Amino acid sequence: MLHNPFRIVEMFEEEVAHYTGAKYAIATTSCTDSLLMACIYENVKGKEVTIPKRTYISVPQSIQHAGGIPTFEDIKWGGIYQLKPFPIYDSAKRLTSNMYIDGTHMCLSFHLKKPLCIGKGGMILTDNKDAYEWFLKARYEGRGFKNPNISYREDPIDIMGYNMYMTPEQAARGLWLMQHYPKHAEDQKEIPDYRDLTTFPLYKDNK
Repeated sequence: MLHNPFRIVEMFEEEVAHYTGAKYAIATTSCTDSLLMACIYENVKGKEVTIPKRTYISVPQSIQHAGGIPTFEDIKWGGIYQLKPFPIYDSAKRLTSNMYIDGTHMCLSFHLKKPLCIGKGGMILTDNKDAYEWFLKARYEGRGFKNPNISYREDPIDIMGYNMYMTPEQAARGLWLMQHYPKHAEDQKEIPDYRDLTTFPLYKDNK
């Protein structure tokens, strides 16, 4: 019998969902990819999306890849901020108990410098069943991997997808680290040397 190696990914998702208070958790390749999928799901195409002007450059790029128009505001933040006015949160610097905000898509980072450092990886927290089911398929080329005996040739692919799923190896490390994670963790602070994104030629007209 062929066992599904991706069961460890589901276990990691279940553990993070329980810890954060989210109904669903979808493991991905990175917070950047999580933000991209959330922006696509919320249909930001052609719309302005406002973020802090001091954050990581992949955030506005994710907005652009989804067809949105990044705009910037001069605010200080720590742990979390919203991609306004959409129910999307960059939570790359927050992972703590009962943190989930109802009705949102919160995007986590498991990068080496983030609270749960598995090396590289991300996750989307949501309580929206339709979004959950779309994220599951979108991260895996429009496929599902509930049955490992079904190849992509027989998989009923009906949506466009991406290669953004977390591997079992990464999930296994994440699951192990969660067993030693504190019951409550403080936010990471804003990195003071984040460059003002409006000083990049790419964003000089997005002020």
